[in-house]
This record gives sequence, C-alpha cells and structure tokens, in this order.
Amino acid sequence: MTEKQQAQSVAAARGEHQRAQLARELLKLVVVGHVDHGKSTLIGRLLYDTDSLPTGKFEELQAICERRGMPLEWSFVLDAFQAERDQAVTIDTTQIWFKTDRRDYVIIDAPGHKEFLKNMVTGAASADAALLVVDADEGVREQTRRHGYLLHILGLRQVAVVVNKMDLVGFDEARFNAVAREVTQYLSDIGVEPTFIVPISAREGDNIARRSERSPWYEGATLLDALDQFRVVTVPIAQPLRFPVQDVYKFDQRRLIVGRVESGILRVGDRLLFSPSNKSSKVRSIEAWSVDPQPVEARAGESVTVTLEDQIFVERGEIASHTDEPPALTTVFRGRIFWFGHTPLVAGQSMKMKLATREARVTVQAIESVISTDDLGGKPADAVERNEVAEVVLRSREVLAVDEFRTISRTGRFVLIDEYDAVAGGVLSMEGYPDQRQSLTIKSTNIHAVEHRVPAEARAHRNGHAGGILWFTGLSGAGKSTLAMEVEQRLFAKGYQVYVLDGDNVRRGLNSNLGFSPDDRAENIRRVGEAAALFADAGFIVITAFISPYRTDRDRARNAAPERFHEIYVEADLAVCEQRDPKGLYKKARSGEIQDFTGISAPYEPPVSAELVVDTSKSPVEECTRDILDYVERRFSMQLGKVAEPV
Repeated sequence: MTEKQQAQSVAAARGEHQRAQLARELLKLVVVGHVDHGKSTLIGRLLYDTDSLPTGKFEELQAICERRGMPLEWSFVLDAFQAERDQAVTIDTTQIWFKTDRRDYVIIDAPGHKEFLKNMVTGAASADAALLVVDADEGVREQTRRHGYLLHILGLRQVAVVVNKMDLVGFDEARFNAVAREVTQYLSDIGVEPTFIVPISAREGDNIARRSERSPWYEGATLLDALDQFRVVTVPIAQPLRFPVQDVYKFDQRRLIVGRVESGILRVGDRLLFSPSNKSSKVRSIEAWSVDPQPVEARAGESVTVTLEDQIFVERGEIASHTDEPPALTTVFRGRIFWFGHTPLVAGQSMKMKLATREARVTVQAIESVISTDDLGGKPADAVERNEVAEVVLRSREVLAVDEFRTISRTGRFVLIDEYDAVAGGVLSMEGYPDQRQSLTIKSTNIHAVEHRVPAEARAHRNGHAGGILWFTGLSGAGKSTLAMEVEQRLFAKGYQVYVLDGDNVRRGLNSNLGFSPDDRAENIRRVGEAAALFADAGFIVITAFISPYRTDRDRARNAAPERFHEIYVEADLAVCEQRDPKGLYKKARSGEIQDFTGISAPYEPPVSAELVVDTSKSPVEECTRDILDYVERRFSMQLGKVAEPV
C-alpha cells in the first residue's frame, strides 16, 4: 500500500470513528434524593470510575480538599459554585457528561434541599430516566417521597434506586432489604416500579463500576450495568404533529414561520391547522440554515423555518398540527401543579402561564385538593403552601390550544409566572372538561340573516310581556325541573307565552344522538342555547332546566341572545342533592355505573354572577317559585307600563 493510500485509509478510519461517535446513543439521567443522601458524591465517583473527569480535575479536587484539611470530597466535582462548597449543599441543577462502552450520558444533578425543588423539577423535566438516592442509615425521608412523587408527575417511569452509604451500616443485608422494601412500596403506590435497587458506597466506589466484595449477598447488577439497561425515550415522531410557532419574520415578501417540531413529522405539502386561530394552509417549503439541499421534512426535536402557500396571519404562541389530529381548544382545564411560590396560592389568584411558546393570563378557579406526598391522599384546602402538590382548575380569558400531558407530554407541561418569578410547574389534564373546538368552529358559509317583518316590540305588545330565557342551572337533584314546571304552569295561568326545555325531554329528540361525555355535554348545551334564543326571539319566555355544568357553555348560551338571557342558579349542595337522588343517578354514579357524572366524577362550575339565586336546600318550592315569578314580573311584564330594561 502506498503512502497516499495509507493516509487515505487512516483518514477514512478516522471519519468512520467520528461518525460512530456522533451516532452513539445519548441517555439523559436525573439524579434525585433527600438532601445529604450523597447524590453529588455518587456522581463525582461515577465520573472518576468511567474516566470521564476533565483533565486535571482530579488533581484540582485533591488540592482543594488538602487545603481545607478534609478527606477527598467527590461532590466538589459538581458543586461548582463557591456558595455550594461553603454550605455543602447543591443549589442548582448541573449537567455533565460521562460515557460507558455502550453509550453517552448526560447527568442532571438535581438539588435535594426543599428550598431548591424548583431547580429539581426543571432538571427532571427533560430526563429519560431517574436515579433515586436513599441513605442506608436514614432510609426514606421527606424529600425522598417528594422527589419520587415529582418523578411520577413528570411522567418518568424508568427509575433505579441506589441505597447509598452502605459502609455506614456495615453492608448489613437486613438493613438494605428493609430500605429496599420501604422505597419500593412507596414508588409502587404512585405507579412507579423501580427497575433496579443497588446497594452502594459512593465514597468508596462499592458496586458502582465493579462488584464489591463487601456485599457478597448481593447478586444483582452494578450501577453502571443497571444504567446501561435503561432505554432512551423515543423521540415522539409517532405522535400527532405539534409545531408551536416561536416567531414570524417577513423576508423578501415571504412570511417565515419559525419553531421547533415538538412531536410528529412535518412535511412539504402538508396542510397545517393553526390553533387556536383555526387558520389553515399548505406547507410550501421547509428551510434550515446552511443546509443544501433544503429538507422536505422535519421531525420531532428539529428547529426549522416554514413558508406557507397562503399568506395567512399567524403569530407566536399558535400551535400548528395536521387537520385530522389537532390539539383541544379550551378556556378551562385541570392542572396538577407543584407550587414554588413564597406566598400561598389561593383561589382567584391571577398569573401568567407559559405553555409551549404561548403566554396567557390564567386565574385559579378552584383548588380541588392538596396532595400529601407521605400518604398520597388528597385533602380539601383553601390555599396551597410552598412546596406542596395540588390539583387545581385554571381558567383563561382567551382560548388556548392544549394537549393532555398523558397524550403529548411536550405540549402538556406548563409553568406559572407571578410577575417575573416562576412559581409553579404543572401538567395539564382535560378530565371532565370538553374540547371547545366544535363549538368555536363555524362550518356553515354563505349564510345571510333573515330580517323578520314582525319586530320584537310588536310581539311584546301583543303578548303583554317581552321574550326571554330563564336559564336554570344547578346540580342534578337541586330542583330545576320541579321549579321549571311549576313556574311554567303559574306563568301560563297569568297569560304568558311560556315553554320549558327540559334536559330529559330535549335528549329524546333534538339531542338524541348525544351522550354524556364532556364534548357531548357542551354540544347539548350549545344546541339548547340556540333553540332557546329562537324561542325568545319569537316572544316566548323559555325556561331551560339543565345542569349545564360548564361556565363556558353557559356563557356561550348567553351570547346567543345576550339581552334576553337570565341565569337562575338553583342552588343546593352536593350532600342535599345526593340525599334526594330522585332518579337514583347518584347511587349509580357512586357504584361506577355512570361515568362523567356531575358532582361525582365530573365538575360543576357554579355561576359567578347569576341574575337570580334560589336555594332549594333552605327554602321550600313554593317560596322559590314565588321569587322567580316576582323576578319575571319585574323584568318581563308590560303590566307595569313598559317592559323592564334587559339585564
């Protein structure tokens, strides 16, 4: 072989090696656990045992410890801040690389002290797997449970447990087994099954890179062998497309839409639907910086620029999807949050929410429960204290495009901001709430309103009263239908044009094709609202008796006839309604026979400012009926000389 051929061969081999290095698998690992259980010490030892320390780092570490007159402290490898060295506590997440023969790793060292849990959540959110460190002497502690629960919230299912500081308990097998049982029980209760539980001494290196002679009773994998058996979480290209718009630029008469594909695959020629604006266009081109030829597709994790065939106006915060699998549209949703704020969170509090690239103001509509990380039980609460986990309901004034975390995690996480400080991280759920897309999408075109030749004033003059809607809302069993029928009879006897639209009756005909899912409930109320508006326009007083549990749907029904709509809250608490249970529905709901039952397994949102409230748990039917009749006389009757101004 000539010298030139040898050089070419060496260059080719070097190129193959470089390509192989670039193709190596990368796993992101978060290390968590109670403060002082040895996380940073473990990571420092891992780096040393895998020859992953930067050149001169070990010697620097030795010199630092000698100057301080202390034994070799592996945690100083990661505790880069002087404040951390002085206080011996990690206060920020640190990312550092190491490698095994199988693949590369990025370790995220998450703080254990409860004051720095915000940083821990930030680090864990992007991890593929987790390493939970437990002190063999102390066992499972407060932060062990808290961190374990946060891993559960963030969706991490690959968890290895290391029982550290086994040298302090003389590598006692019984003690290891006791700690292993305790941590396994807790993780199992929250739906996390630890893949490995390894007894180690991070300071001495036992069972990290090689099996220790001090634990002959342990026959499992070393820590490195255990980590190598974890799988890298698949990039979500098989999920529906989500392309949040980060920015829009104008360049040589083109609109360049910039963002990162969070899930799915984006291709030239795809028809995109932008949410929540509901605008649509085809992809003309996909452009990437300094790439030739330009790509024809972009996959999850890639940042690209897109141009469209139509010059539609879209803006930062919108989410592009394929038209057949869009995100949900909503103004209200559930959140499971971890509260970092220095002051308690209370209902009614308003904050900024960051969801993908969207920022919106949200209000805490309700605090449903605070979850104990000790026993995993939920308890009612008026406030959420710092470092507590809570189930809350959040409401936005503007329509948001959202995904459930369990469906598409990349667009199902959010952060709450109070002024300039991140105060909560959370995951999103639409459980019990409908997708409002169907109600917000106008499919009919070329529709022109017909002007009636009989004005509303003429109808009111002939009838002796104005037309309007009495919208009865309340829990099942509150007495809506009973009051509606009684009021209808009394008004009819007085000469009013009146009719009741009752939930059961409407579902036999107009809405017989609808079930009781959140989406069907929303469509049921939409149709009733439109039908009621037509009745009111015809001069009738129409009484609707529907649970109508969602405030958004009632607001939409009001918008169908805003000047004629009167919300009447038939109030009775859940205990009273369940005791009455006139149709036996609560009993069936409690036994699991009925799903999505309002008040039991689905939410009810009471009116905020109803025009009239009647409490059937405190007042008899006759008194409530009289209150409603008096209201009608004041608001609708022409007997007083003129019709009262609409509310």
